[in-house]
Formats: sequence, C-alpha cells, structure tokens
Amino acid sequence: MRQKTSSLYFLLLLTVLLVSSCGKFSKLQKSGTDDEKYKAALDYYKAADFYHAGLLFEELIPLLKGSTESEMAQFYYAYTQYHQQQYNMSQYLFKKFYDTYARSDYAQEAFYMHAFSLYKDSAPHTLDQTSTLTAISALQDFINTYPESGFRKECTEYILELRKKLELKAYEKAKLYYKISDFNLASLKSAVISIDNFKRDFPDSQYSEELSYLRVDAQYTLAKSSFAEKQKERYEAAVKYYQEFVDKYPQSGYLRDAEKLYSTSQQELERIAVLEKDRQIRLDKIQSKESKPAKVTTSGIQN
Repeated sequence: MRQKTSSLYFLLLLTVLLVSSCGKFSKLQKSGTDDEKYKAALDYYKAADFYHAGLLFEELIPLLKGSTESEMAQFYYAYTQYHQQQYNMSQYLFKKFYDTYARSDYAQEAFYMHAFSLYKDSAPHTLDQTSTLTAISALQDFINTYPESGFRKECTEYILELRKKLELKAYEKAKLYYKISDFNLASLKSAVISIDNFKRDFPDSQYSEELSYLRVDAQYTLAKSSFAEKQKERYEAAVKYYQEFVDKYPQSGYLRDAEKLYSTSQQELERIAVLEKDRQIRLDKIQSKESKPAKVTTSGIQN
C-alpha cells in the first residue's frame, strides 16, 4: 500500500513539474526577449533538452540575422535536429551552415556532420539505395576537401560500411533473379547481367565465388531453354564462364557441379556442330545441282 502511494505521489509530482515547465517555456516564447530566449536555448541544449532548444533556436535564427549569435544559433539548431534523430533535416542544416559560414571555425565540423547525418539516414539494404550513394558521395567529398582532417579515418570506415550495404543489396538482387529464373528467359538473362554487374562493381567480394558458379548455371539453363538458333552462342558463353570460374576458384566447393554444366555444354556444342555440318553438306549439294549446266541430247532437246 505504501509503495502504491509513493508511486502515485511521484507521478503527481512529475506532472506538476511538467506543467510548470511547459508554462514557463510558453511564457518565455510569448514575452521573452531575444537575449533571454538565446540564453534559455543554450541552457536547454546543455541540459540535453534538444526539443525545446530546437524550438527556440529555430525562432531566433531569422531574428538574430547579422548578429554574432546568429552563427552559433544555426550551428546548435542543426545539432538539435541531429540529436532528435532528424537526420535528413540535420544534414540539410549542417550543409547550409557550411555554405553560409565557410570560414567559420566550425565549418569543418559542420561539413563532417552533414556527411555523417547522411550516413545515419542511409536506408536499410532491402530498400532503395539512393540515400546510401548520396552518403558515400558526401563522405568522399569531405575527405577530398579536408584530407588531413581528424575525421578522415572515420569517414573512410563509413564509406567501407556503406559499400558493404550496396554489395549485399547487389548480391541479393542477383540471387533473386536466379531464384525466379525457372519462370522465364528474361529472369535468366537478368540473373547473368546482374552477376556480371556485381563482379564488375565488387571484384573482391566474399560472394563472388558463389555468384560466379551461379552465372555458369544460369547461362547453361538459358542456353538449354533457348531456340535452336540462339543455343550455340549461349552454350559458348556458358563454357567461357566456366573457364573463368575454374581459373579463379580451382578448389571451389561448387567445382563438381560446374564441371557437369561444362561437360554438358561441350556435348551440346558438339551436337550443334554436327547439325551445322550436315546442313552445310545438304546446302552444298543443292547449290551444286543448281550450278550444273543442263545436258543436250542428239535431238537438241535439253534434259
């Protein structure tokens, strides 16, 4: 019973304090001077009350324009948004600060926080990765602008982390096309193209061995499922992909399966070669008959 009473008393006290605080803040907003609001905004910021600090700094920025406090108000306002995890807003505000106060002592930090906010705002790998590409670009711009900065190492690590996210996205995209490739030839083609793009963009990836094998498999299946006139070219591509695979991964766990695909592709190419040879022989015979002059009998009538 005593514990329940204490809890109720604490909640009541907390409510009173919140109401009192809100009333004080509302009064400050309505009737406080710019100096009072600026001082209060700094106090709120130091107390980690970034919500109220942000409200005051936002209100003060247009009023303080041209004053010595204007620079810091904008700088702190950007941080209030960052600390509230409003990363898209904070990246914009830090960039605006940098563009406005390029010679400020805080310019480098603002540029870094612009890039870091974009890094924090980067979407999960399962979603569109435009934000990730934007973050990588911003981080690289910072490194290029401040190559001796103490933030350089962190930015390099963030770029590598974001590239891992792009790598995983590309890997899963290629795997998805491969998984649905039984449904149509378009998916098989897309699987091969996606793997080619992946190998170009991430040549040293941990997923390269698996995808290199899947490219052989997808290309073989594409050849097998194609019309006759397309098969030779596509089986040749499967053989080529196998040779690239075995050259790079001679001890691969996928090697036995890849060899089966290669062997079958070679057999199909031999079959196609025999058919082409027979077709050429028949064509030559037809052309030979057509090119022979007709025989003339003693009666003068052509046979």
